[in-house]
Amino acid sequence: MALKETLQSDLHAAIKSRDGLTAATLRMALAAVTNAEVAGKQAKELSDDEVLGVLDKEAKKRRESATAYRDAQRPELAEREEAELGVLSKYLPEPLSEDEVSAIIDAAIADAAQAGRTGMAAMGPVMQQVTAATKGRADGKSVSGIVRQRLQG
Repeated sequence: MALKETLQSDLHAAIKSRDGLTAATLRMALAAVTNAEVAGKQAKELSDDEVLGVLDKEAKKRRESATAYRDAQRPELAEREEAELGVLSKYLPEPLSEDEVSAIIDAAIADAAQAGRTGMAAMGPVMQQVTAATKGRADGKSVSGIVRQRLQG
């Protein structure tokens, strides 16, 4: 079953079981998927990878909102965002550990060094390889920071 179909069937189950939080979160996720499908010049059906990308963006929004609410002394709103994040995380792949990300980065840097690229000149090829290997399973901003630090140091 495709990921979008799974989301739809889980939404129906949440509605039937009167689980308001899950139903609202899945409605929001499906709306974001639909918006992504109709964005651009021509509407298209999203693949599972593209749906995962949309869900990852929505999860990132929830993380950022929860942090902002905590900083603004609004714990009840932060808890709601974290609960929604918990619902979305059921559909996302397991995130990589820091050790796994470090191993992927080290391998990419070694590959770039074999190709004759060292220092910051290797940033593009290394990031391209690391991004492909960690797609959807590691935060790109933190990965970029680690790569930059290792290439400069």
